[in-house]
Parts: sequence; C-alpha cells; structure tokens
Amino acid sequence: MSTPHSSLFIGLMSGTSLDGVDGVLTAFSPDGMPQQTLGSAYVEFPDALRADLMTLQTAGQDEIHREALAAHQLAEYYAECVGTLLREAKVASSDVIAIGVHGQTIRHRPESGYTRQTNNPALLAEWTGIDVVADFRSRDIAAGGQGAPLVPAFHRALFGDSNENRVVVNIGGICNISVLPKETDAPVIGFDTGPGNVLMDAWIAQHNGLAYDANGDWAKTGKVNPGLLKTLRDEAFFSLAPPKSTGRDLFHPAWLAQKLADFPGIPSADVQATLAVFTASTLSDAIKGHGPQTQAVYVCGGGAYNSYLMTVIHYALKLHNPTIRVESTEALGVAPNQVEAIAFAWLAQRFYVREPGNLPSVTGACGLRILGALYPA
Repeated sequence: MSTPHSSLFIGLMSGTSLDGVDGVLTAFSPDGMPQQTLGSAYVEFPDALRADLMTLQTAGQDEIHREALAAHQLAEYYAECVGTLLREAKVASSDVIAIGVHGQTIRHRPESGYTRQTNNPALLAEWTGIDVVADFRSRDIAAGGQGAPLVPAFHRALFGDSNENRVVVNIGGICNISVLPKETDAPVIGFDTGPGNVLMDAWIAQHNGLAYDANGDWAKTGKVNPGLLKTLRDEAFFSLAPPKSTGRDLFHPAWLAQKLADFPGIPSADVQATLAVFTASTLSDAIKGHGPQTQAVYVCGGGAYNSYLMTVIHYALKLHNPTIRVESTEALGVAPNQVEAIAFAWLAQRFYVREPGNLPSVTGACGLRILGALYPA
C-alpha cells in the first residue's frame, strides 16, 4: 500500500475517562509526519453508554452479549464523529485513506497475554465507507510487550527536540509519560505512572454527581491527608520498573474504598485534594526516576485543562528540579485534547506504509512491529 502526498487520515480516541470520543482529520506529508490538522470534533457519550462501558470493566453476567451491544453503540458515535469531521472540513469520505480507531479498553492484562478494546471496526467501515485500522495493541503484546503505552513513538516523532530533554505527559483516566532525550540515539522511555483523572472523576461522581472536577475547583477546597496519601502511594505498582502499564483493572472505586477503610471520617473534599496530589506526586516521582535531566514537561489529555492539577504537578516537579518548565502541548502547537487522536491517525498511516508503530524500549516487546488490523471499506 502507498499513500499520496498530503494523505488524509482520521484518528479517533476514546480513553479511560469514558466521556466521549475525540476525532481529528489530519493531512500527512510525504515523510509520514502530521502536516496539518484540518478539523477536530468531540462527541460525548450518553450516560447510558458510559454506564454500560463502566460495568464492562469487571466480569459480569452475559457480558459477551452486553459488550457486543456496547461495541455497536460505540461505532455509531465514532461514525457521527467522522461525519462531523468530513462535513466541517468539506472533505469527501473517498479522499480519506483510513480511520485509525483505538476503541474502548475494557480489559488490559498483558501479564496474561491479552488486551481487549471494545470496538466494531467492521461496522464503522460499513457506515463511513472508509478503511478502518484498529486493534493496535495486540501485535505488541504478541511480541511480548505491554501493548501500552503506544503514544511515545508518536511523541518522539512529533515532539522530540535535539536541543532539549523533554517529557510528554498524557493525563487521561490513567497518566503516562514519554521521556524524550535530546540525543537522537538515546532510547525513549515511556510507561503508565498510575492514575490520572480516573479516581478523581469517580470520587466526584459518587459525592457530587458530576462527571469531573472542573478546574479542580472542588479539590481546591480540601486539605491533603498525609496518611491517606502515603497509603495510596504504597501500592505495589509504583515500585515496579518499566515497562509497565495499568488501567481500571487496578485503579477503580473499590480499590479506593479499600484504602479509605483505615481513614474513617475524612471529609470528601479532603479525599479529592489528596487524590490530586496522588496523581501529581506519582507522576513527579516517575519523571525524577527516569528523566532526571528533564528540562521541560509538556502535558496533554484532559488533565491539561485542570488548572489546579497543573499547579500541583508544577509544584511537585519543582521540588525535584527548580528550573523545570511545565506547559501544555499548546506551547508546541498542538491542542492537548487532540494529541492522542492525532497519534492514532499517525498509527493508521504507519500501518498503511508498513512501518512499525511501537517502541520496544517502551513496551518491552522483542522488536519493532507493524501495529493494527485492517477492515476495508
């Protein structure tokens, strides 16, 4: 397969936060780099679908049937996002080479040799009339890798700089980092550092009925509980060396409830404040341990729009390195909520030119692999 100059690809990403799907329409230059984002769109998931996806995170009755129905619904919202992108950019579906779609992770068990992203790419291809590339993680896992995170290869391609040691941080439900040394021959390190927004979102939903803590306004009203923070940080995951990845399989409301059992009576706002520092401190520890020469940190994902969380992250990083800069990827010319969607457009483009999309130094795979499976229109 080959692609013409300025080939058009669509990237779709719905992450651990379960809130909706971000989509981008991106033109790629002949050297395989994103050249221009022609459009972006966001389609929110309805509460019923969000609840179904949340239920599928754990084993339950008739879950194969329920998962299939959820996949059909996801395809509907993915197709809506694609339609919006094409309509607003005034681009015909026939002009798009392919859609790269991540799907919705419901199980991630690399230690058992599998990962599952709920998706119906065949239906999406049928409805849009565009080739679909999906199931990006399985090939890396088959090669002995974690299958995640996959974005560091893209981060290196787009954000690497020979004059600056950088870390790109993606804060969705889970937080992951890409350590990008300025030396071009140095390996990229990337891994999940722990929870991003997942526990904060669950806690405010439970207590205030909100989907997320806008700007961290509720967390700002609380006080950090040092004992609870230490208990949260004592989780064994944080002492593991990379490559490592995690998700709702470990960090979920029941996990938090178990940790809170030894701290009765803590005000709910104090828990939220502690969870914000939990995300920031585990992220800071990861950068200190694996990117000690970091000069600048660039944050993307939904967490980049939480001003309080960004302040706490900045403070935590400054404790280790007073000269470090912390900004969103907006400073590099890419909106924080578009980075991951562009990454999956990039992975689809890599599939089409038969180039690898993983980094063994990140995932632990035994070699470079072409990622994805094709569903022709």
